[in-house]
Amino acid sequence: MLRTIRLTLAIVFFTFITLLFLDFTGTLHGWMGWMAKIQFIPALLALNAGVVLLLIVLTLLFGRVYCSVICPLGVFQDIISRFAGKRKKNRFRYSPALKWLRYGMLALFALALVAGIRFHAVVSLLEPYSSYGRIASNLFAPVYQWSNNLLAHLAERADSYAFYETEVWIKNLPVFIIAAITFIALIVLAWRNGRTYCNTVCPVGTILGFLSKYSLFKPVIDTTKCNGCGLCARNCKASCINSKAHKIDYSRCVSCMNCLDKCKQGAISYTRRKADTVAGTTEVSVQNKNRKTVGSAPQVDDTRRAFLSATALLAATTALKAQEKKVDGGLAAIENKKIPARATAIVPPGALSTRNFAQHCTACQLCVAVCPNQVLRPSSDLTKLMQPEVSYERGYCRPECTKCSEVCPAGAIRPITKADKSAIQIGHAVWIKENCICITDDVECGNCARHCPVNAIQMVASDPENTKSRKIPVVNAERCIGCGACENLCPSRPFSAIYVEGHIMHRTV
Repeated sequence: MLRTIRLTLAIVFFTFITLLFLDFTGTLHGWMGWMAKIQFIPALLALNAGVVLLLIVLTLLFGRVYCSVICPLGVFQDIISRFAGKRKKNRFRYSPALKWLRYGMLALFALALVAGIRFHAVVSLLEPYSSYGRIASNLFAPVYQWSNNLLAHLAERADSYAFYETEVWIKNLPVFIIAAITFIALIVLAWRNGRTYCNTVCPVGTILGFLSKYSLFKPVIDTTKCNGCGLCARNCKASCINSKAHKIDYSRCVSCMNCLDKCKQGAISYTRRKADTVAGTTEVSVQNKNRKTVGSAPQVDDTRRAFLSATALLAATTALKAQEKKVDGGLAAIENKKIPARATAIVPPGALSTRNFAQHCTACQLCVAVCPNQVLRPSSDLTKLMQPEVSYERGYCRPECTKCSEVCPAGAIRPITKADKSAIQIGHAVWIKENCICITDDVECGNCARHCPVNAIQMVASDPENTKSRKIPVVNAERCIGCGACENLCPSRPFSAIYVEGHIMHRTV
């Protein structure tokens, strides 16, 4: 019964968290966005003390149920391991801990977290929720979107418009490759050894594992019923049950309840573990049992145990979607816009500053997944690797949109209103005379001025002494909010004649 409840909750959490990254309409976040905000590290970075305390209390009561129910990366490994179990049953075995590796990875994670911006890529790579987020947004989302586009095409042929097509594109190739390597590594580790990543690499697993040793409820072996068959150990995906010594390493146990379900003697129960049980009840029970079978079995100290870590895999996967050819109405192809060389990267409204954003963002890319304007994409800069930044080649940051601030679970983008959005200056527009078709082609344009939502651009005569001379744009940098409408809609190719330069600190205009 307990295993069924755990599986049901795990499926619900995993399904909806995955859909948060797949739902390009952003409608699901209004109902299920809280699932992203109760992830351990994002809640910690957002200084959400209530959620962090709740997860700690949950672990102290019931063990590592966070890892087996709430964490999407943990449930993903369980799914892979379950498929592997169809081919080979009873495939696990107890293995002793490599404590230096577990706590070494935790120390590396903590140092990177304290060190700040320059080492925050390490935090992003090791944080489990963000690792799964990159897998979902880079690998699962394109498949989901292509399926949606196929349905939209079929529906349109049936005169139905229940679906609409969305553009599918690789937002950053290096990040896509990182996500693919992580995906393959997790599959290999979970297929071979179940929860290897959780109990060897994952810093959240190590932290909660330390707390779970003192949990109130946990699986307990009744040595008077156990016949030493070892079936529990061979079905423990955490490899934490030493059936010979009748010991369970609770720092690695993820409370999956598999052992309860597999034990045919009813020797394992999920119950309150009293203090005397920790110290010596097991030993006393063994001594009182038939000494011919188990009385001489050596006892093992109840310390932290983990199992050998499988390492070293390199699988580069590339998937490039052919760009749809765009033409200007004739035979000439329109050249795609290129990203200008910005002195300061642009971060979304609500980020407060580039420093605050870099310190809090775990690069889960949930904001990238829900951005309806296609202006957020992962960065390739090593100092902020995989963290989103704003770029206007495919759209601009519409003043009425606050999606990214609504979904961010880590506090990197603070919640803002639509009124706030229209007043927050994230950058300012800069005009490049050499690129402007008003100068190069001697034609009337004014596209940037017409589409500026805050009227920060005016068209003035290029020759102050001749009012009939060709008009050129002039930017009011104090009024501009950096939304990028001018840059995106500028007809100049490949570089826009007007682009947005980011601000280190945001301010209200």
